[in-house]
Amino acid sequence: MAVVSACSPRIATRGNAPEPEALEQIVVGESTKGDVTDLLGSPSSIAAFDENVWLYISRRTETIAFLEPDVVEQKVVLISFDAANRVDILSEYDLEDGKPVIPTDRITPTAGKEITILQQLFGNLGRFSETK
Repeated sequence: MAVVSACSPRIATRGNAPEPEALEQIVVGESTKGDVTDLLGSPSSIAAFDENVWLYISRRTETIAFLEPDVVEQKVVLISFDAANRVDILSEYDLEDGKPVIPTDRITPTAGKEITILQQLFGNLGRFSETK
């Protein structure tokens, strides 16, 4: 029995997934930030450049043995507020809407020349003169 349980995936759920019934109560153009907070709670994240964009993010992963976790479900609810703090946009996104981000391995060039460790250590010898 231990062998069977060792191969079963570990499931981890993270984030704040709003209930569909609560989302249905949000009315675009009428609901306020206070209404949204009462219905959904605090957002998972607030957009870095616009405090009127709230994100509710949840993710479920499965991990088998020592392998990397696989994302099996992801949901993002984006709520944007207008200047009067009323809901302006309510959008839902799932795993299929996401796009992978591939990091680049480019290196930012620096000005100047490359010098060796010895040049760094002995480069200043004799450069400074005593001032009186």
